[in-house]
Amino acid sequence: MQTAQTIIKQYRRKRVIVCVMVALLTLILTLGIRFISQRNVNQERILDFTRHTVTSLDNILISLENRREVLQSLVGEPCLQAHLVLRKQAAILQTVRSIALIKDGILYCSSIFGNRNIPVRQFQPTLPASEPKLILSTDQWLLKGSPILIQWYPVSTGGEDGVIEIVNIDLITEMMLEPLRPLITDVILTVGENSLRHDLRVTATQPFDDALLHTTSTRFPFSITVSGPGAEALALRNLPTQLPLALMLSLLLGYIAWLATASRMSFTWEINMGLAAREFELFCQPLVNARTQNCVGVEILLRWNNPRQGWISPEVFIPLAEEHNLIIPLTRYVIAETVRQIGYFPTTSGFQIGINVAASHFRRATLLQDLNRAWFSAHPVQQLVIELTERDALMDVDYRIVRELHRKNVKLAIDDFGTGNSSLSWLEKLHPDVLKIDQSFTTAIGTDAVNSTVTDIIIALGQRLNIELVAEGVETEEQARYLRRHGVHILQGFFYARPMPLREFPKWLAESSPPPAHHNGHIMPFMPLP
Repeated sequence: MQTAQTIIKQYRRKRVIVCVMVALLTLILTLGIRFISQRNVNQERILDFTRHTVTSLDNILISLENRREVLQSLVGEPCLQAHLVLRKQAAILQTVRSIALIKDGILYCSSIFGNRNIPVRQFQPTLPASEPKLILSTDQWLLKGSPILIQWYPVSTGGEDGVIEIVNIDLITEMMLEPLRPLITDVILTVGENSLRHDLRVTATQPFDDALLHTTSTRFPFSITVSGPGAEALALRNLPTQLPLALMLSLLLGYIAWLATASRMSFTWEINMGLAAREFELFCQPLVNARTQNCVGVEILLRWNNPRQGWISPEVFIPLAEEHNLIIPLTRYVIAETVRQIGYFPTTSGFQIGINVAASHFRRATLLQDLNRAWFSAHPVQQLVIELTERDALMDVDYRIVRELHRKNVKLAIDDFGTGNSSLSWLEKLHPDVLKIDQSFTTAIGTDAVNSTVTDIIIALGQRLNIELVAEGVETEEQARYLRRHGVHILQGFFYARPMPLREFPKWLAESSPPPAHHNGHIMPFMPLP
C-alpha cells in the first residue's frame, strides 16, 4: 500500500526521467527526421538525374526516328542525287556525325565522304540486320577511337538495304553522363553488350556492384546506371551539421516538459487517466440486519488498481481528488458503474445501495442532474442512499437539493458521524434518514471508556430523533452484541464481510449464513471509501 508522499516522491523522480527522455527523444527524432528528409532529397535527386539522362537521350533518338522515312526513301538512289539531301539532314539533326545509305550490304553513299563502296560488315559486324538496331561502338573512320552511337533502320525485307545514322555521342556525354558529385560519382550508358562512362571509352559491360539506380528506356534499347556513396550514406555523412539545431530543440522541449510536469505533482493526471482507462473498480461491503443477520444493503466503495503505481488506497486518491476538484467526476463514475452493474443486487425495494457523495457535489444541483441522467433514468428498484461524510463542509450543501432528493425517495445518510466539528443544527437542516457511526467509536466498545460513552450518546441521539443507525467497523462478536443490545439495527464490518468486487456479491449472498463471518468474498486490504 502506497502513501500520498510515496507516490509524489516517485513522481518527482520520474519527472526528471521524463524530461530527460523527452530531450533525448527530441534529439533522436530531430536527427532522424533530418536524416530521412535528406535521404529522401538525395534519392529524389538521383531519380531526377537518371530520368533526365534517359529522357535526353530518348529525345535525340526520337528526332532521328522522325526523319527515318525521309532517309529510307533515298536508299537505292544514286549517291550523286542523294548526297546533298544526306548532308542537309545531318545538319538539321545536329547531333548526327554522319548518315550513310546501304544497298545489298554495301555502304555506297555517306553524308561526309560521298560515294563509297565498303561492305558494312567491315566496320560493324552485326550489320546489316532485318530489325532496327541501336549499337554503341567506336568510330573507325573519322575520329578513330571516339565513342559513337549507331542507329540502323532496315528498308528491305531481308535487311540488306537500310540507313545508318551515327550519333556523335562523344559530344553529348559531357551533357548527359557527367556525374552529379558527391551524390553520383559514376554514370554509365549501356547499349547491348557495351557500356560508356564519362570521359572514358566504350568497353564491354561489367557487373555494377555499387549501382544506386538502373533505369531502362521504355522506347529504345539502352539503359542508364548511376553509382555513388548512396542516399543514406551521404545523408549520414551530413548529419553532424544538423546537431546544433537538434540540441537546441531538444533542450527547449526538455525545459517545456519540465514546466508542463510541474502541475502534475497533484497526481490529478493519474486520476484522470484512471477514469479514462476505466482502471477504477467498484467494490461493496454488505450491511447486515443485527437481529435477523440478513443482508439488507451494501455500501459502494471505489478501488483503484493503477497499472503504473499498483493498488492505491482510497485514503490516498480520495483526498487528492477532493483537493483538485476531481471528486465529482469520480462520483459520477461510481453512479454510472453502479447502475451498469445493478444486476448483481437483489431486485427489492428494501435493499439499500449506499453511494458516498461529497458536499461540493450538491452545489448548483450538480448531483441531482447526475442522478437524473444515470440513476433515475434507469428506474432501479433498489433504495438509493446518498452518504455525506460529516468531515465535508456541510455548509456547502444546497438544502433545496436535499428536499428534492427526499421527494424522489432518496435517503440521506451522514457518514462517519461524530468525527467532524459540525453542530447539531445540521441534523435539523439536513433531516438525514441515516446516521453511520464511525468505526473509531465501534472499535472503542469494551476498550475505551470515553469513546464508548460517546458511542452511547450518538445512539441515544439517533433514537431520540428517530434516525436509522448504522454502525461501521464491526469486527468482533462482542461489538455486534453490544450494538444490537443498544438498539443499533444495521451493522457493517469485517465481522460480516470485507469489501468485495461487485461480481462476487451474489456468491457471498447465496453462501452466507448467520453469522456470516467466514464468507468474506474477495478480501482486499483496503479501508472503506471515506
